[in-house]
Amino acid sequence: MFTYLIDDDPISLFLTEQMLRLGGFQAPILSFTEAAVALTYLLPRLATALPQVILLDVNMPRMNGWQFLDALTPYSSVLQGRCQLYLLTSSLALADTARARSYALISGIIHKPLDAEQVRTILAQRNDFSGHPLSGPAPAAEDGTSPE
Repeated sequence: MFTYLIDDDPISLFLTEQMLRLGGFQAPILSFTEAAVALTYLLPRLATALPQVILLDVNMPRMNGWQFLDALTPYSSVLQGRCQLYLLTSSLALADTARARSYALISGIIHKPLDAEQVRTILAQRNDFSGHPLSGPAPAAEDGTSPE
């Protein structure tokens, strides 16, 4: 199994991935700088290669995290119970927290920067959630390249 990391900031992507690795994530991490690209990559793979965890930045240009979640809503039955989705945000706005509660797919909100305790929590919740550790091979992109 594997993890999707979706954030438009390359530095945040790098730091979040490093924190996940230091915290014990063994699963391959597919990084995307655009939510629309991640969505295009994810949808055809829903039945065969669903990520165990998605870490999604809320504030991004073009397609933001809320729009990504809206696009996933029709697939809730496929994702629910099989994929944990966490919002990554630097915002402390209560409106974001309230809005997040309206999405059944959201497992939690993580305030940037990700820290070791948050990584341990994700790992513990994931292992409790599925009984499977976060490990396994990453799927290849259709053209044989790594998604970016």
